[in-house]
Amino acid sequence: MQGRKDYTEKLFTSFQLSSRVPKENLYRRLRETLDLSFLYKDTKEFYGKTGNPSIDPVVFFKLLLTGYLENLTSDRKLVEHCSMRMDILYFQGFDIDEELPWHSTISRTRQLYPASLFETLFNKVFTLCVNSGMVSGHSQAVDSAPVKVNASMESVVLKTPANSIDNHLKKVVEENKEVKNKIDPVSSAAHITAPEHQLRRVNKHHQNLRDNRGGRPSATDEKAQLFSNKTHYNPHDPDARISVKPGKARKLNYHCSMAVDTAEGVISHIQADFADGRDSQYLPAISMQVQNRLKKNELVMTDVLADAGYSNGSNYNFLERRKITGWIPVFGKYKPEIEGFPYNKEKDEYSCPMNKPLPLKGFHTTLDGTAQKIYRTSSTDCKVCPMKSTCVPNKSLRQITRTI
Repeated sequence: MQGRKDYTEKLFTSFQLSSRVPKENLYRRLRETLDLSFLYKDTKEFYGKTGNPSIDPVVFFKLLLTGYLENLTSDRKLVEHCSMRMDILYFQGFDIDEELPWHSTISRTRQLYPASLFETLFNKVFTLCVNSGMVSGHSQAVDSAPVKVNASMESVVLKTPANSIDNHLKKVVEENKEVKNKIDPVSSAAHITAPEHQLRRVNKHHQNLRDNRGGRPSATDEKAQLFSNKTHYNPHDPDARISVKPGKARKLNYHCSMAVDTAEGVISHIQADFADGRDSQYLPAISMQVQNRLKKNELVMTDVLADAGYSNGSNYNFLERRKITGWIPVFGKYKPEIEGFPYNKEKDEYSCPMNKPLPLKGFHTTLDGTAQKIYRTSSTDCKVCPMKSTCVPNKSLRQITRTI
């Protein structure tokens, strides 16, 4: 006989969430393990003594944790998702007939709390992981990923040319003479400036692209532009930066760096930066933050694992001085020796194949903060050298750049 389930919605008079959530459920185990009651004391200064009660600080942070575990970045979707899950409701301390906080309340509360409060919570949860034996401390893996921003490349605009103070004041006086009945929201918004020579360079490059299309499909588009963080920005999110990964399109992103303990995969540090920076320039700050956090928990970091994006001489030197072994492969173009140009350590100079010296001429700092030495021959030696056509055919002298 075929069975058929008849459903008639009714009001439950006797129901307990605790009896419906399995003992091995993740959120049940989190409720039993994670004690966030200290947040009441840490957040007390951000509230007044009168008015309507706010969202419970513990509930707020539990909602954020749930959003991370469920990979939900929208507060609206987070509330909808939590209201349909009995295990999450039990973790939050809500019954099935109770309404969760409004999504707008979650957004406002996130803006209320300073970054230091989130860091305090991170440190206390990390200490719980250490006390549970989930963190070894000695080996940390570091990597990064772009984080997509809520802004599009289509809304990127050119920066305003930087004006002198006199020209700016003169322009202000002229504009204030005119009485405007309506305020243009676009013109009244704050503008970001850029040096005029950078803007002229971009305009010249665009003109060259239009004049020399060469049959390239992308060059036939009159609207095609070369976007740069030096000359362009997004007015809806000025902190967003244009970044690109090999094989991927240029996007507006943030830069997220993360360090993970290799024992059980516990996150030991995470930070957000501008996306126009290189991975290598963030390694020293990440290493110091992780080392200090481990030190407070009586652990010692001895090894750092990272990809070639974190490779440069300054980082290797930094890790060695702090007695940390860096398991970081050298960048693909790095060469320990330059063929045909032997190095004299005592004189700190190179020699060319014709036995002419390349002495140290000065120092240079790259965009990611790497200090470099510059070795250079004299133009007199290279001018009469029989090997000039093969050694430096388009330059007047030979130059070698090496990290300190």
